[in-house]
Amino acid sequence: MTLRICILEADDLHPTLQESYLGFGEMFKRLFATQETDLAFQIFNVVQGEYPAADQYFDAYLVTGSKADSFANDPWIVTLRAYLRARFESGDVLLGVCFGHQILALVLGGDTQRSNKGWGIGVHSYALHKPQWLHDAPEQFQLLISHRDQVVALPHKATVLASSEFCEYAAFTIGQQVLCFQGHPEFTPDFSAALLRIRESIYCPQQYQKAYQSLRQQHDGQVVARWMLSFIRMAQSARVAESSVVPTSEAVCSA
Repeated sequence: MTLRICILEADDLHPTLQESYLGFGEMFKRLFATQETDLAFQIFNVVQGEYPAADQYFDAYLVTGSKADSFANDPWIVTLRAYLRARFESGDVLLGVCFGHQILALVLGGDTQRSNKGWGIGVHSYALHKPQWLHDAPEQFQLLISHRDQVVALPHKATVLASSEFCEYAAFTIGQQVLCFQGHPEFTPDFSAALLRIRESIYCPQQYQKAYQSLRQQHDGQVVARWMLSFIRMAQSARVAESSVVPTSEAVCSA
């Protein structure tokens, strides 16, 4: 069965990156295309006010990264927060990456702030707190990152999925409905290198060099993409199971 994924694109790429990488939504499509073929995507640029029609159905909604702050009050960010809250209350499956991770934490009762630890850039390693559905996953994984905001308090009923000394809440879940990562599975080393060069002036030289050199290390974007699709299918299976259960009272009446 084809998975229908709505990508809520929360930023436009720097003009010098658009020719090669097109946009965050297209980067996610490329990432997931290496996993399986039975996927259908539709991209909506929420900065420009694009959203699905009320009668459109998706198996999951994915919020991309952004240079914006999830806690800002720009009109499009306020609108996005309200939309995500409504989607959660409707029972939809929500995925978030970087900005998406932060805004979902904020919307669902957690807290996101500018971190006093400064910028996180390059390849970063996380400890995985393995849930049952990831029983065969490694103890650690690595992702490309670029952020200075962080989730500092999780929403109610959220469970930490990954952490590090630099980023305590690097990934979290809420039941079988929400899955979020601070790191960028859709990034590639080439893209990260180009982004670092564009922003070089905002980093201290030592930090920049260390981050640039880290790009030679393995990053587990494909692994995390597989986890995300497994999560969506797990949620989908749970929905099917719930819909097939006959209420007790109905069963008694038909006996």
